[in-house]
Amino acid sequence: EAKNLLPYLGPHKMRDCFCTINLDQEEVYRTQVVEKSLSPFFSEEFYFEIPRTFQYLSFYVYDKNVLQRDLRIGKVAIKKEDLCHHSGKETWFSLQPVDSNSEVQGKVHLELKLNELITENGTVCQQLVVHIKACHGLPLINGQSCDPYATVSLVGPSRNDQKKTKVKKKTSNPQFNEIFYFEVTRSSSYTRKSQFQVEEEDIEKLEIRIDLWNNGNLVQDVFLGEIKVPVNVLRTDSSHQAWYLLQPRDNGNKSSKTDDLGSLRLNICYTEDYVLPSEYYGPLKTLLLKSPDVQPISASAAYILSEICRDKNDAVLPLVRLLLHHDKLVPFATAVAELDLKDTQDANTIFRGNSLATRCLDEMMKIVGGHYLKVTLKPILDEICDSSKSCEIDPIKLKEGDNVENNKENLRYYVDKLFSTIVKSSMSCPTVMCDIFYSLRQMATQRFPNDPHVQYSAVSSFVFLRFFAVAVVSPHTFHLRPHHPDAQTIRTLTLISKTIQTLGSWGSLSKSKSSFKETFMCEFFKMFQEEGYIMAVKKFLDEISSTETKESSGTSEPVHLKEGEMYKRAQGRTRIGKKNFKKRWFCLTSRELTYHKQPGKDAIYTIPVKNILAVEKLEESSFNKKNMFQVIHTEKPLYVQANNCVEANEWIDVLCRVSRCNQNRLSFYHPSVYLNGNWLCCQETSENTLGCKPCTAGVPADIQIDIDEDRETERIYSLFTLSLLKLQKMEEACGTIAVYQGPQKEPDDYSNFVIEDSVTTFKTIQQIKSIIEKLDEPHEKYRKKRSSSAKYGSKENPIVGKAS
Repeated sequence: EAKNLLPYLGPHKMRDCFCTINLDQEEVYRTQVVEKSLSPFFSEEFYFEIPRTFQYLSFYVYDKNVLQRDLRIGKVAIKKEDLCHHSGKETWFSLQPVDSNSEVQGKVHLELKLNELITENGTVCQQLVVHIKACHGLPLINGQSCDPYATVSLVGPSRNDQKKTKVKKKTSNPQFNEIFYFEVTRSSSYTRKSQFQVEEEDIEKLEIRIDLWNNGNLVQDVFLGEIKVPVNVLRTDSSHQAWYLLQPRDNGNKSSKTDDLGSLRLNICYTEDYVLPSEYYGPLKTLLLKSPDVQPISASAAYILSEICRDKNDAVLPLVRLLLHHDKLVPFATAVAELDLKDTQDANTIFRGNSLATRCLDEMMKIVGGHYLKVTLKPILDEICDSSKSCEIDPIKLKEGDNVENNKENLRYYVDKLFSTIVKSSMSCPTVMCDIFYSLRQMATQRFPNDPHVQYSAVSSFVFLRFFAVAVVSPHTFHLRPHHPDAQTIRTLTLISKTIQTLGSWGSLSKSKSSFKETFMCEFFKMFQEEGYIMAVKKFLDEISSTETKESSGTSEPVHLKEGEMYKRAQGRTRIGKKNFKKRWFCLTSRELTYHKQPGKDAIYTIPVKNILAVEKLEESSFNKKNMFQVIHTEKPLYVQANNCVEANEWIDVLCRVSRCNQNRLSFYHPSVYLNGNWLCCQETSENTLGCKPCTAGVPADIQIDIDEDRETERIYSLFTLSLLKLQKMEEACGTIAVYQGPQKEPDDYSNFVIEDSVTTFKTIQQIKSIIEKLDEPHEKYRKKRSSSAKYGSKENPIVGKAS
């Protein structure tokens, strides 16, 4: 959320705001627009893998402008190396002003030399040779590669000699390779015979300054960054060569007086995983996968991890993914749910808490239930979002001219349609969800044998409250809608979600009373308190928690994997003979990749997944465009440009996974394109010649659940390492309990932990510690090797700052 944003001058002080998340200057996500507020509350979460190196993770707050360009109110820029200090914390950051002088990214490759020259009259002077070689990673200007050039200046107390490179067109990685010569004048005391060296007073005063600019043609040139290198780097060596990170201007972000622009509250979780080869993780993986069989479950490695983690959610995600990948989640979730039930005294509160069991099931439903939600909810949610019918039934929130009876009818129509689709959808429910629901139902009946309704409420508290109702209220989070709905639609979805939640809440239905606090919702809900609704919910809950194993929903219908808007290069030629790029809506299922003019329209072009031979990145030089990849199939390759680096990476990953087992996959590919009679990468003239670069390999095979088990085990290893102190405390608590059998005098030492069997728990902790110790050594070796391998000043580890 943001607060205290600068108001507009004049009577209308409020702003319509949204935020963007940027890697350096590249936008990767944006929030919905919050209208008419100076303290907008966004409450949105974005999770993404970072596919490239970056300097800053930045957050911009914009004021939405319908007619002109959106206005940037301010920004928060966090250096990559500072992210770990903010990770896992919620922080208010002051917004900083945004000006073009501080918006920089990229690096410059530079070489400096000092030559000795004898002038015509016999005196000796020195000549400074500046070789500006290349730049890398310059920003996109308005989504396009820039037209960069550089000015090279020798600056001193009484001089400023400036020279300029040629403009390089449409590239973010220009190769300049230009050499400039500057004369460094000498003091009169210098003679031909003296040893060649630069005198101290000159060294301290002179510096080379390189400024990068985007050539604006008809408009003003845009500053892209600068570096300053003191000539004294040549004091010990007559030649100096290095990569430098571009820096903001001296006055960038330091304007004489800035208004208080407001603040932005962020919760950032940033992790870097160093994943070693599979064989290192064998023992830890084996120990974790034994967890479901450990008696009691609280003495298992997986349970202990959740006990010692500062935030249970950190542990749940990798655990669920790993157990799911090895078909161990159902027995584990069943065992931890049983532990939950022991502490549940009232059947009405069954599985309502935020325990390990409920979090595991939430995460499992998110991972395996995506396709189920799409086939069930997407068509109706599309209709609701596209029709914009008013459904407001709160008398206080009604707009002028609204008819509450009409709105009530609209809302009832949507609720009925959605409810009817859900209760008929049991055949699409994923098998793993049905298996867990069956276990929950059996356990609930045993725990509360005298309550006939508990077998249903145990299942409905998950499938309605934590699955369907959540997806209805935030469809974009579950990839059911491409964008955030507008404010009116969000309100409609909230009312529908509340009703569906209560309709599915077996406790409310069976006792014929609703849980609504608002009078208008109680009145509305009376329409649904009929026998027909109760029977439909009961039948649906019976079907999804029965013992009959059914075919996984993935086999009969194609699994919907990803969709979104991108640019593709035309397959045919335009009239002028040039190939162009067009915006299209791409859709990938487990059977085919299609693109359409707009979402919901018929496909213009289809590539069956079985025909995909390789999916690889495309070199930027091919079309002078960033974030491009190629889908090589049995016909001509399809060249696609994604909107940003994160999106490009996600598409490449999912396309690689879905086509990984294809029989005719290529081993080599061309990283560039075939243009004007030859391949740009290897200069071969035949279009059918074998690729010149090995294809990327080693992607996980499971298309429905993308799980890299080494990565998940690495995450768990990191969590154990971070929580070693707590693990130690738990070990001590086990010892105390085992030795001291009397009443607990100081319960604080171990009352925070669930320890049912101190001896078994102690043994497991010993095993965990031993495995973690063995894993520490190769990780430490790798970190040292990694930090020492890239020399300071190399392309991978450029020099930061104004001076070397």
